[in-house]
Amino acid sequence: MEAGYWTSVWSFFKFLPFFFGLLLLGIIKGVLFGPWAWLVMTIGISVLILGLWPVHVIWTYYCIIRTKVVGPVVKLLLLIAVTVLLALWLIVGIIGSILAGLAYGFLAPVMATFDAVGEGKEKALVHCFLDGTWSTITGSCTVVRDVKDMLLHSYFSIMDEIRLHSPPDGKPYEIRLLHIPGAIFAAICGLIVDLVMFTLIALYKFPVMLFKGWKRLIEDLVGREGPFLETACVPFAGLAIILWPFAVLGAFLASIICSIPFGAYAAVVVYQESSLFLGLSYVISSVSIFDEYTNDVLDMAPGSCFPRFKYRKDEASSHGGSLSRPTSFKEKPDVKKAPQRVTSFKSSFDEFNPFKLLDHLFAECKHHGKDLVAEGVITPKDIEATKAGKVSSGLLNVGLPAYVILKALLRSAKANCDGLILSAGSVITSENRPKSKIFDWFFDPLMVIKEQIKAENFTEEEEAYLGKHVLLISDPKRLKENLPHLPSLNEQKQAEIDAFARRLQGITKSISRYPTAKRRFDALVKALSEELARTMGGSQSANGSQVQKMRSGIVRMLSQRSLGKTTIIRGDDQEAQLTGGA
Repeated sequence: MEAGYWTSVWSFFKFLPFFFGLLLLGIIKGVLFGPWAWLVMTIGISVLILGLWPVHVIWTYYCIIRTKVVGPVVKLLLLIAVTVLLALWLIVGIIGSILAGLAYGFLAPVMATFDAVGEGKEKALVHCFLDGTWSTITGSCTVVRDVKDMLLHSYFSIMDEIRLHSPPDGKPYEIRLLHIPGAIFAAICGLIVDLVMFTLIALYKFPVMLFKGWKRLIEDLVGREGPFLETACVPFAGLAIILWPFAVLGAFLASIICSIPFGAYAAVVVYQESSLFLGLSYVISSVSIFDEYTNDVLDMAPGSCFPRFKYRKDEASSHGGSLSRPTSFKEKPDVKKAPQRVTSFKSSFDEFNPFKLLDHLFAECKHHGKDLVAEGVITPKDIEATKAGKVSSGLLNVGLPAYVILKALLRSAKANCDGLILSAGSVITSENRPKSKIFDWFFDPLMVIKEQIKAENFTEEEEAYLGKHVLLISDPKRLKENLPHLPSLNEQKQAEIDAFARRLQGITKSISRYPTAKRRFDALVKALSEELARTMGGSQSANGSQVQKMRSGIVRMLSQRSLGKTTIIRGDDQEAQLTGGA
């Protein structure tokens, strides 16, 4: 046991020069190339924010005024709130671009340097010096482009949906004016109390998180456990030790920022429960909720020393309305719960993330899109209209991604899979799916649709019908022309297929607003345009060769005929001459 410990310590000391050498090289590249990336991101994003800000102000006001979802009072409150948000966006956006440029310009070369020595990398020494140089500058340009897509494509797509969307029951949503003063008062109290208390709690637990994190990382480094299990992950985990204080500082700032929505939620409680007392009870209870959550994250004593009151009429709080001794002060068992360890960084890398799934989605769109181009379903008119931005929900924008998602749902339903089977054979499940609330908005409805498709038990003809419907639903004329006629399809199943198609199109529209989705979509349109050009060029060349062969055949035939006539004429002349001579 002791020999193994000293072996781990010796490997730790052997690792240190290697680690600090890579870190120094990454810092040098960050100093040389970071300022250029910072300039690109700061200037690019700031110009976009300042240039589009007047357009965003006018269009936001216009969409709120024109929407039919809410009534006049809610519109007035939204206009007031939006005015504040737009003013803050101008300040936060520019400051954020400066800080993001600094962070990206410095960290991107450092991370690229460590990534260059990962397992399976060839010419590691060359990549140590080259990676993170020019790629940092091009990456900053990509970030600016993604921000531009969000400010143009995603923003206008969301606002158009707000402007054109109708309320579900036909009546606009309105609020009760009687509870507005109490809700505002509760929100102000919540913001003040939560801002002060969350800051104090975070400040108290700041050193706990700092030293506990360092202790865990150093123990894992010496014992080659956790994130240090794989050799390829050792540099990244070593970098985590150096950058851990920044992570703790980020968590501290995040705690302060999250006090704003926590405190403002008191207004929602007052309005929903029609009680100012319950809203103020929530203000006090929110401190206890935050304290318990941070205790769980930091593996501290469970519970909280702050009281938690009942703030819902139909839901009892965990501590009721009493000020009983909280769990933190109760006698605890001698055996402390062992903190959970991360098995390795590599396993977390192998998990799906939203950007990997976007890559897979658009790769499948490219694959199926080429087939549809060859079949003539996707035409030059579709591609040109998409490039010109004349359609916002056409065949390529929404129909093709929805068609690809439908294929995955049908594949998963047939296999009776709990998750979603991708074309490569990998499966997205509740364990390996991205741990993101935004992703849940897409994944959970898709799982519901998959179960409904499984229950319907469609035939192959009905699946083909559903696929065409999903693909062409935005073009009723082409949909009517291309849909196959199925005598067995009754009105009920037809309505269910229409509902599936509309829901898939709605989910796909939401996915198209995700960051980096527009850039991937532009690459897809370019690839399909090139495929269409090759297809049409091949057909034209084939037709041209056939015409050329036909022309050559006609020329030969005419030549043979003319040659035959000449021979006959010459033979007649010779015969006449012989006759005359005789």
